[in-house]
Amino acid sequence: MDVNIRGKNVGITDRFEQYVEAKTEKVSGLLPRAQSFEVRVSRQSDRSPQNGDQVEITLIGPGPVIRAESAGGDKYTAFDMAYGRILERIRRMKDRQHDRRGKGRVSLGDAAANDFGTIDVTPAPLEVLESVATGNIPVTSGDSEEQYSPVVIRSKEFPAERLSVEDAVDQMELVGHDFFLFVETGSGRPSVVYRRKGWNYGVITLAEA
Repeated sequence: MDVNIRGKNVGITDRFEQYVEAKTEKVSGLLPRAQSFEVRVSRQSDRSPQNGDQVEITLIGPGPVIRAESAGGDKYTAFDMAYGRILERIRRMKDRQHDRRGKGRVSLGDAAANDFGTIDVTPAPLEVLESVATGNIPVTSGDSEEQYSPVVIRSKEFPAERLSVEDAVDQMELVGHDFFLFVETGSGRPSVVYRRKGWNYGVITLAEA
């Protein structure tokens, strides 16, 4: 496994490189087919609310990309926290793979027909579906002058991935997000899985009107 370390506004010493490489031996043991362990270290600016360093770790394939980041008083502290999150996500991935071993995959349509009783996914409450469908957001209008609004909407576009619900949950966990957009393989419908309490997850899918 290749280990690549980059620094932004902070120097990368031989001691830090050796520290990182020693830590990656455990990752190589858990994921022997991993190809690259990318570490990016950046120094927080004086105007940043957080002082110290930030470390972003990306573990590359084969399979889903695993990411984690953390900030700390120095690069060693920040790395240790991000590294701990990487190990936790690897452990969760292996636990889910172990639990599903020998079980067949279930399409979103089949899971919905059985009220999601065959998989560890809870359907979204009706009020959540209605909120997503309507998208009601207060809009300020009337004056020609721009008015301040606390609502900021940013737009991003990603390639559509065709996945099962279980694979979508895996990818969401591996990148540390609270939700994940995908196209469900069985139904071909745009869907989103999201994190609930504990090990529970929810799923929302769009149906044609």
